[in-house]
Amino acid sequence: MLEDAPMTAQDSLVALMIATSASDENIRTAELVKMSNAINNLPVFAGYDAERLPRMSRMVFDLLEQEDGLEALFGLIRDALPDHLYETAYALSCDVAAADGRIAGQEARMLEEIRDELNLDRLYAAAIERGARARHMTL
Repeated sequence: MLEDAPMTAQDSLVALMIATSASDENIRTAELVKMSNAINNLPVFAGYDAERLPRMSRMVFDLLEQEDGLEALFGLIRDALPDHLYETAYALSCDVAAADGRIAGQEARMLEEIRDELNLDRLYAAAIERGARARHMTL
């Protein structure tokens, strides 16, 4: 039954976090902790069925292995995610990318893709990015 369930808005947020973490082909513990904390504590995930996480992970990994998989993933996300959650999706992705203390290379390119796919205003995106950087600073 779960396998046939359509992708929800919450699934879309989870899928973007997973894709951001996997974009550099190195999913770090700090990124997993950040995703887990978001899912367990943020209001947008209230009532989310954690049993869906393995399905979302498999779907993202399967799509990322395909030639046009990223575009397919973005299509699924745009279909399931309401416009008013686009900034939330980007903020969650930025937080996952910043969780290990640096955003560079493939993660930075993934964030750029997400920003473009969600058609976020550049000024808003910059503010979201700066907030993520500020939250993940170290001494």
